[in-house]
Amino acid sequence: MIDVHKLTKQYAGRTAVDGISFKVEPGEIVGFLGPNGAGKTTTMRILSGFMPATSGSAQVAGFDVFRDSLKVRGSVGYMPEMAPLYVDMKVKEYLRFRAELKGLSGRTMRRRVGEVMELCGITDVRRRLIDNLSKGYRQRVALADALVHDPKLLILDEPTNGLDPVQIRQVRELLRDLRSRHTVLLSTHILHEVEQACDRVVMLHRGRILADDTPKNLATQLKTSTLVHVELETADKEAAAKLEKINGVRKCNEEAANGSPWRHLMLRVEPGFDVREEVQALAATEGWKVRELHRELPSLEDVFVELASTAEPLKGGLS
Repeated sequence: MIDVHKLTKQYAGRTAVDGISFKVEPGEIVGFLGPNGAGKTTTMRILSGFMPATSGSAQVAGFDVFRDSLKVRGSVGYMPEMAPLYVDMKVKEYLRFRAELKGLSGRTMRRRVGEVMELCGITDVRRRLIDNLSKGYRQRVALADALVHDPKLLILDEPTNGLDPVQIRQVRELLRDLRSRHTVLLSTHILHEVEQACDRVVMLHRGRILADDTPKNLATQLKTSTLVHVELETADKEAAAKLEKINGVRKCNEEAANGSPWRHLMLRVEPGFDVREEVQALAATEGWKVRELHRELPSLEDVFVELASTAEPLKGGLS
C-alpha cells in the first residue's frame, strides 16, 4: 500500500526527513512514532500529496506520489492534527460538501455520508454547527471527512490529540473496525496508544528511522532486563535464593505477604533470557504451588528511550 525509498525533505538549514525507507502492507495499522519534530507530519504530508519531497521516491496504492498526485489523493483519506473544519457549517452539510469535492454525487454521496456519520458516532449531532461541538466530536467529524470517499489508505496525524480517555478508547476501537477495509498509517507521540492500536511501529528520531517492527519484537530486542512475576505458595524460606540460581536471573525480590500464604516474587532477568520454563520446572521439583507466572516486557517508552539515547537502529531496522 505504501512504498517509500530514501525519502528526503530539506528546508533552509535543516533536514526534516533524512533518507527514510519503509513499506506498509494492505490491511496493516502502522504507528508512526516519535517526538515532536521527528519528521512524522512532514512524511505524512508528502505521502498525501500536500508537499513535495526534496529527493527519493514514494508510492501509494501503486501510484507515484509525485507523478500521479491526483490519483494518490483519491486513494488517501488524510486527517491532519488540526483539521481545518468549516465551523460555520452543520455536520451533515459539511460532510456532503466535502464528499462532493471528492467526486461523490447523488445517491452514492448521501449513502456514504450516512455511513461515515454512523461509523464515527456523529449521527446525533448531524444538524449541529461544528462551531458548537466539543473537541472530541470535531475529531470525529474530521475522521468522517477522511473516510467519506472510502479511501484505501487512511493517514491520521495525532487523531487522539486533546481527547479524554473514553474518546481515545472509542477512536482505538474504530481503527480496529476499519482495518478490514482500510490500511491505516497513524502518527502519534503517545507510546501507549501505539501499543494498544498498531500491528507495527516505525520509530522516527531527528528525521531518521530508528526501528521498524512489531511492538512485541521491539521490546524483546532491548538491551534492558525484563521482569518475571511469580506467585507461589510455599513455606520454603530459601525459595528466592533458589530462583536466583536459575541461569539468566539477575535478582529476585519479594513483596510483603501481608498475611497471605501466597508469595509474590519478581525476577529481574538478563536480556535475551526467558526463564519461565525453568521456574515452572523448579516449582514442580520443590513442590511449590504456582498461581501466577508471567513475563513483563519493556514498554515502547523504554524502547524509544534506549534507541534515542544511542541514535542507532535496531538490528533489522531501517536507517
